[in-house]
Parts: sequence; structure tokens; C-alpha cells
Amino acid sequence: MVTKYRTAEAVTPGHPDKLCDLISDMVLDDMLARDPHAHVAAETCAAGDTVMVFGEINSHDGYKPDVESVVRRAFRTVGYIDPSYGATADGVRVLDGMHAQSAEIDAAVGDADGAGDQGVMVGYATDATETMLPPETEFARQLAARLWEARANGIGWLRPDGKTQVTLRQDGDTTALDSILISTQHDPGMTPAAIRGCVSMYVVDPVLAAHPELDATDWRLDVNPSGSFVLGGPEGDAGLTGRKIVVDQYGPSIPVGGGAFSGKDPSKVDRSAAYMARHIAVSLVHARLCHEATVRLAYGIGVAEPTDVSVDAHGTGIADDAILSAAVRDVFDLTPRGIIDALDLRHPIYADTALHGHFGRPELPWERPSDPGILRSAVEARL
Repeated sequence: MVTKYRTAEAVTPGHPDKLCDLISDMVLDDMLARDPHAHVAAETCAAGDTVMVFGEINSHDGYKPDVESVVRRAFRTVGYIDPSYGATADGVRVLDGMHAQSAEIDAAVGDADGAGDQGVMVGYATDATETMLPPETEFARQLAARLWEARANGIGWLRPDGKTQVTLRQDGDTTALDSILISTQHDPGMTPAAIRGCVSMYVVDPVLAAHPELDATDWRLDVNPSGSFVLGGPEGDAGLTGRKIVVDQYGPSIPVGGGAFSGKDPSKVDRSAAYMARHIAVSLVHARLCHEATVRLAYGIGVAEPTDVSVDAHGTGIADDAILSAAVRDVFDLTPRGIIDALDLRHPIYADTALHGHFGRPELPWERPSDPGILRSAVEARL
């Protein structure tokens, strides 16, 4: 029997890369609240006490957001308010490098008449978990969420920056927990034993209790294996929008397509088509047309129709992949405008995805499956 390992990581909203994602998406939300048809491509980098926000914007009335105010609000949102943490909401230095979008790109994209860029986007779903995310990815995200909640619920020595990582071991049909790694920023003076005990009690144990199906008889827990972790956030490590693209999607076991999500308006298929690919994968699994689906969509800048629509059911489909792919083309409008309208993407909903994740959350429109009857009928018509 061959033993296989699958590993995924997650980060808390206070991680410097996630802070930059949040700032970029808060700029986007600010623009969309003013003009739902605004074009935005906002990037953020942060290091030490300095944050730079740069990129392109275009709106019907020439509106430009107050970037400095957005940055300070983002720092407060994730908890960087104590001067002992380093960079804070009140003390951070903000550089505003936003400028008007290229007239050539604006003309090519129009009002989502064509794709905002070329690229390949990937969506995935599996019936192995309730969220339809890969088990190792879902487990890592649950641990990160519990770590964030522990700080919010009164464990005051926890600081905003943190990461989790989970390795699962697959032996035939049996999935077992192999290891958990958690690194969390903390106040000075905390002992390793105290940190480990608290993390084990308030973070790891509740998540394990929610997964009785998982064999957890022989596994390893590492907490802050590098030692002391007092200095974190942008003071400890530079942050950059989009650097957590694998965390934002499905973990390393699933191909990553396109570019970053955060800071991009829905005319950018890097984001909107990735959400649609996830929606299609969820819909295929929900309709019981397969147990697992990877959906690939590809676009050319300024072109409305996708150049590639492919479904890989990993051998679990009730029909060949080619039939599933054709049925997807039959059922879904995959033009940028069609995607935006179907998923209702012109609203300021994006900062929350930077904080708490883009997938596996039923309140997000792309997580709600389409009518299974329509999709099944489209497949059956091609059999």
C-alpha cells in the first residue's frame, strides 16, 4: 500500500500579506460603493512603518478613494493599534500611487464587454467535505479561524499575525492526521509551554472534536517551532498583495490558475472567472454529476467568450469529461458580463473575502450551486 501525504497552510487576517490583500480590497470596495462599474487594479506592499498602495482606477466621475484613510482603517480592522506591535494604524506612513487606468485597457474591456486580461482560471469542488474544499485545506483554514477567534474572544497576549499548516496521511481508504503546525505572534514574556497549552486547548482540540471521522491517534503538534514570535506583521516581514494566492484558492494539491484576486474589480477575469469556475465545480458536485471536479476557464484580453472550458471529474463523473465540459458551455454564460450578472459581483463585498477566505462560505454567491435539474438535463441531452 502506497502512503500519500497532502499538506495545506492558512494564515490569519493579521499576516502581512493578508493585510495587504485587505487594503487592496478595501480600496476596491470604496470604489464600487461609489461606482459599481468602476475599474480597479489596486496593489499594496507593506514593510516596517510604510505602506504603498499603487495601481490603476477608473470611474464614471473621476472619483479617487482616500487611500490613507483606507490603510489606517485596515490596520485597525486586523488589530495593529498597539505601538508595541510596531507599525500601527495611527503611526503608519502611507504612499498613494494610484493613477488612472490605461485608456487602451479601458477601451478593450468596456463595461465588461471583453475580459479585463488574458489568463487561465481554475475552480475546484469535492464532496469529501461539507465546504467542498480539499480536506487538508479546510482543516488548515478552520485552525486559522479558531486562532483568530481565540484572540478576539479574550486571549489578549495573542497578536494578529499567525499561520497554520496541516498534513494528512492517506493509506488506501483511510485518512489520518499526520501533523499540525501553528505559528502565532504573541506578547513578550510568554513561555513556549504556556503558548502551546493555550493553542492546544482553544484552537486544536475544538477543531479535532469537530472531525471525529479523522484518525488522530498518531500525529505531531508543533507550536512556534522557530521559537519566540513577538515581532510580526509588516514590522517583522514585508507584505504584498496576492502572495497568498495558493492559500486564497485550494491549497497546493489543486492547480493554481490566473493571478491574485484582491484589489481587482470583476471585469478582471483573474477574479470573476475564478469565482465562476468554483461555482461551476460546486454545481457539478451538488448535482451529483461527479464526486470531484476541477474546472478550467481561459480568456483573452478584450475577448468576451472563453477560449477554453474544460472539466476534469478525476474519473468520478457519470459522463465523460468532454460531455460535462460541453454541458457547462450549454448552461452557463461565461462572458465577463454574464459572470458578473449571474454572481451579482458589482457590489462592495470583497474586503470580507480578504479577511475570511474566498471559498467554502455559503453566504458568498459563487458558493451557491445552480439548479441541479438544469445541469443534469444538459448532460443527459448529450449522452
